[in-house]
Amino acid sequence: MPSTTRVFISQSTHPWFNLAVEDAIFRNMPADQQVLFLWRNADTVVIGRAQNPWKECNTGKMEQDGITLARRQSGGGAVFHDLGNTNFTFMAGKPKYDKNVSTNIVLSALKTLGINAKATGRNDLVVEVGEDERKFSGSAYRETMDRGFHHGTLLLNADLTRLANYLNPDKKKLEAKGITSVRSRVTNLCDINSEINHDSVCEAIKEAFFAHYDERVEVEYISPENLPDMPGFTDKYQTQSSWEWNFGNTPQFMHTIDERFTWGGVELHLDVKKGRVIAIKTFTDSLDPAPIELLETALLDIEYNATAFDAAITQLITQYPKHRDVLSDINQWLKHTII
Repeated sequence: MPSTTRVFISQSTHPWFNLAVEDAIFRNMPADQQVLFLWRNADTVVIGRAQNPWKECNTGKMEQDGITLARRQSGGGAVFHDLGNTNFTFMAGKPKYDKNVSTNIVLSALKTLGINAKATGRNDLVVEVGEDERKFSGSAYRETMDRGFHHGTLLLNADLTRLANYLNPDKKKLEAKGITSVRSRVTNLCDINSEINHDSVCEAIKEAFFAHYDERVEVEYISPENLPDMPGFTDKYQTQSSWEWNFGNTPQFMHTIDERFTWGGVELHLDVKKGRVIAIKTFTDSLDPAPIELLETALLDIEYNATAFDAAITQLITQYPKHRDVLSDINQWLKHTII
């Protein structure tokens, strides 16, 4: 009788790879199969499908520290991943797909490690710490006509100070649509069981998965050098790693920024849709507004990122050398503001 379960464990810690693998498995798995995928990411902020990275994250700090941004296929809020996190994905065809089943598998696994946890109504797992409940896991979900998946992260020994660094956005005057993350009080599971680590959690979840489905299969280890048969994976990875997906696939928003220079003040109102500037309005009290007004044409219909802004303004400087000083000031400012 053919197996109805599969277990994959990723040996890569790159989020674009892992999220592309997750999507490829989900698209290609038979609808009568149950799949467990275990993985972790190094130094990453993962945002939900409908989120705005400029609103959710300190994108400037992320770029400075080499933190990767990754947009997932599912909804939900922004989370920070480092190697102190373990991530799980449960997939199943309908009608067997049931997020309560996968939640209970995780809770059962943690119980074998001395963690008595419970699920809350906001897709979180919590433990009691003194008189408080502290979150250590958040989840998100995705469903199609014939299948669904439930994935989430477990805080084992994550650097919670870094989480605060990257999930607190800059103080920007930004009006954005889409989903906003809800911050919760969190804890690491190593504070409860100091011996817990990625390998022990993966082993416990794997055993609980086998016990639930009463079937044991060989684990399939995945890496960029060792991919199972996944039609379309290359194209999926190219999409997952692209600026257009991670930043460009953002709901429309307006960003208002201002700065004062020795020659006067500047205010820019930028309307951004799908990561491109679709409208721009400039204001200045400079005695010579001409170089500021040039920005309205130069920055229209370009990508909302520092590289594109730099190229557009550099071209302006070439065309209008008499405005070099003012345009150079603006360019340096925007390089640190539009990340």
